[in-house]
Amino acid sequence: MEDHLREYNEELEEGGMFEHYRLTVDPGQSSLRIDKFLSNRIDNASRSRIQAAADAGNILVNQVPVKPNYKVKPNDEILIVMDYPRRELKIIPEDISLDIVYEDDQLLVINKPPDFVVHPGHGNYSGTLVNALAYYFRDLPLFNSEDPRPGLVHRIDKDTSGLMVIAKTETAKNKLALQFYEKTSERRYQALVWGSVKEDEATITGNIGRSLKNRQVFTVFPESDYGKHAVTHYKVLKRIGYVTLVECKLETGRTHQIRVHMKYINHPLFNDANYGGDQILRGTTFSKYRQFVQNCFKILPRQALHAKTLGFTHPSTGKFMQFNSELPEDMSTVIDKWENYIAHRND
Repeated sequence: MEDHLREYNEELEEGGMFEHYRLTVDPGQSSLRIDKFLSNRIDNASRSRIQAAADAGNILVNQVPVKPNYKVKPNDEILIVMDYPRRELKIIPEDISLDIVYEDDQLLVINKPPDFVVHPGHGNYSGTLVNALAYYFRDLPLFNSEDPRPGLVHRIDKDTSGLMVIAKTETAKNKLALQFYEKTSERRYQALVWGSVKEDEATITGNIGRSLKNRQVFTVFPESDYGKHAVTHYKVLKRIGYVTLVECKLETGRTHQIRVHMKYINHPLFNDANYGGDQILRGTTFSKYRQFVQNCFKILPRQALHAKTLGFTHPSTGKFMQFNSELPEDMSTVIDKWENYIAHRND
């Protein structure tokens, strides 16, 4: 059986939050309820967790959702998506303002500002989006304020701004997570990168994994099985002299994916300290120009990346919903400054 079991801990922007398994039923398998079959095959998967996944439509047999009482058959192809078991981590509800773009009884969509950590950890145990959600959801009948991942189905970096969808029920959480896993959700980002990007549109493909030299960052392994398959589509929106504004569409959701892929093609994100974008990588040697770039870094003290568009199918209505957000002030101000600088550089 072990040869047929592969675990997918999908990285959704800042790390996996759901367990994903694919299994092929043995040819000699006798008839057995699928909840019992899976609880026997997957470590730490109780029948209640498996039944919850089935109720949310997140157990698929031969690509068709099934109920917990489905009887497995030889050679069935099974996909299951489950929320990770909750860890013992005390979440303190905090009254932190949220920029809510949309809300109903199943979900809310927020516009996350830069410098806002999504999940507690690495020294950030308060002041995070999770702390804010624990407070905001405190009166929901089925909500547990000690859940370390209340409603999260995907993440974006601390210093990346933009749209996120948050689930308000377990069913919504599982159905949305399945969309991110199966890549049916839509995510478009805008990024300001160093250099004049040559191609108007292109696709970057390359496995992404932790750097073997520095475990704090990620890198592309183009001709290796190391890392995870990653695909980013981009198109040029505006060329502004020594920088370019691009739109990136994610086909996969790996940690730091856009930042790593743009560095890989020698166009790091503007002021991305982890990937070399906080250096003056293009331009002149004039002191006036160096001062201009340094001023831009001060205005935009983070990587120039914004999650601008988010689309998904509503977990209850089945309707596809799409949301767009404006660039935050720090990014739009720096873009305006670059346009002004390039327009008047020969004056």
